[in-house]
Amino acid sequence: MLKLYSEKDVVTLVKRLKEEYEGALRGHREKEAALTEENRDLRARVAELEGERSGALAAFAAAEREREKIKREGAQAVEGERRELALLIGKCRRMLDMLRTKYPDEEDTAAFSAFCSELGISSAAEEESGFDLEEVTSPKGPLDLGKLCRELGLMEDDE
Repeated sequence: MLKLYSEKDVVTLVKRLKEEYEGALRGHREKEAALTEENRDLRARVAELEGERSGALAAFAAAEREREKIKREGAQAVEGERRELALLIGKCRRMLDMLRTKYPDEEDTAAFSAFCSELGISSAAEEESGFDLEEVTSPKGPLDLGKLCRELGLMEDDE
């Protein structure tokens, strides 16, 4: 049989292949280390962002709860003020009736009655003016502000 390669050629070839393989293997290991480091950094960043997201979600939830609380407190305050105003109006009407009965002929009482009429304040015995605050604050149907302003004399007719 013919010998195509000498032992020296084979050793040289094996040595060269081994060096090429080790170089390629070293390059792959360096790339693997770089990718592992990048992966570790990205995982840390993802964990950081997830923490921020959960903090933001908690802040949004807390803000929503606070908004609802403020809304309820505001509604309660408005209702309390409305009731207080209704009591004050009733008291003023009773005092107006008392004043009118106590001093029916006095000039000041007549002037005061005229002033009250201008403001649309009627006594408890007089008929209501037609302005219903409850209807305005909690309408049962669509509210026509133009009509309401015309009825109160705050706006002239368009005619």
